This record gives sequence, C-alpha cells and structure tokens, in this order.
Amino acid sequence: MTETLPLTGERTAPGIWHENYWFARHDAAYRWITANLPIDPTGRVLDAGCGEGYGAEQLRLAGADSVTGLDYEHTTLLHVRRVYPQLNVVRGNLVQTAFTTGTFDLVTSLQTIEHLWEQPRFVTECARILKPTGTLVLSTPNRLTFPSGNWYHTRELTAAEFAELLEPRFDITQALGLRHGRRLTAWEAQYGSCVDGQLTAAHDAWDANLAELVTSTTHEDFEIRPGDLDESLDLILVARPKDARSVR
Repeated sequence: MTETLPLTGERTAPGIWHENYWFARHDAAYRWITANLPIDPTGRVLDAGCGEGYGAEQLRLAGADSVTGLDYEHTTLLHVRRVYPQLNVVRGNLVQTAFTTGTFDLVTSLQTIEHLWEQPRFVTECARILKPTGTLVLSTPNRLTFPSGNWYHTRELTAAEFAELLEPRFDITQALGLRHGRRLTAWEAQYGSCVDGQLTAAHDAWDANLAELVTSTTHEDFEIRPGDLDESLDLILVARPKDARSVR
C-alpha cells in the first residue's frame, strides 16, 4: 500500500493499525467471494460503494478483467484511481446509476446498504444493472449484534429485514453470517468483547493485549457460514435476479 486514505469514520481502510480489526472483518467477506463464487474473466464486475478500493482490487486479482468501482465521494475516488490504477472508477449515485440495463455479471456491495436512505431503490437498481444470469452479493452489519450509535448508518438490518428487502427483486441463494473464529473467540473468553474494548477507549489508551489482538487480526480470524444468523456479526446474502415478468 503506497498511501492511506484518511479516516472519517464512514469507511475503513487498510494500513491503519488501530483499524485493522475492522479492515480484516471487511476483507474476510471479499475473500469469501473470491474463494467461493466463480469470477468470469470475460465478465463485468461492479463493486457498488467501493470505498478505498481494496475489495474491488481483490475481485480484479481473482481474475475479473473488468472491475468497476462506484462511489459518490470525489476524494475517495481520486485515491482509488491513484492506488488501484487498473480499476475502472465511476462517481455516481448508487440508487440511480448511469449503467445500461443488464451490464454486469456480478455486483458486490459490502457494508454499504446500511448507509443508504433509499434501500429498496438500491436493490431495484442492482436488479436492473445485473444480467438475468448475474449474481448479487450484499453484506451489512447485523443490527442485533452491532454496536449502536454509528451516525453514518441510516438503517441497520436484522437477517429477516435484510432478506425481506431483497425478496421482491431477487431469489436468495445463500444466507450467511460472519462470526469470530476460534482465536478471537478464545481471546474474548479471557478478556471480554474485543469490539467493546475498541469502542470504549481511544486507541492510544488500549491495553497491550487489545492492541496486539487488533494489529494481528487477519481475515482468517473470521468464519462465514450459514445458520444462527441472528447471532452473527455481519450478514451476507447471495442472490440472483427474479424473472422480470414476476416482479412487474
């Protein structure tokens, strides 16, 4: 990483030691996609709400020749263009894009929908710009387990609410939850919640155990699997567009 995007609290970024837990948690979802979903090298991929760009770059490195990062924030997109020059970068509104109907084979949007005021409209737009055979992957924090108070979030969702949001336009093929893996679970059994620890004190006041955990966390410290979604930290839905005739 040649440069770091300044933190505003709205999005996370790699290369910032005290953000490393959150980066790894986001990174785990992108790595699940690249490991478990086919990436067609001749297809077109959109990362909607690409933020810093690390996820879109992972999709490109997994074999997608055409990856577009879409975001609304000009400074962020300047950063993406500099750091990840092989990505296509588009500035735009996620609920009303300029893309032609049926453009993309894969649309990902991770930890984004909770920031949007018009969530149903965003889902409808994803259905429009996907090919009929395309795949949508969305993730969002689980409202039942996520700490309250993030003022960048307009509406957080439970697993049931998340599925209900997609069902008018999509058939859900996989419903998954992200959880702490064995190492983080063992740490918390001894020291308490690592999330609470990070949020209750400034990072320069963290004790050595928490600081070491945060800096050493990687995507491998998280599990993504079905079952018990209400207990998960983040929710991930994989879906395909419904037949257009069934949603008129």
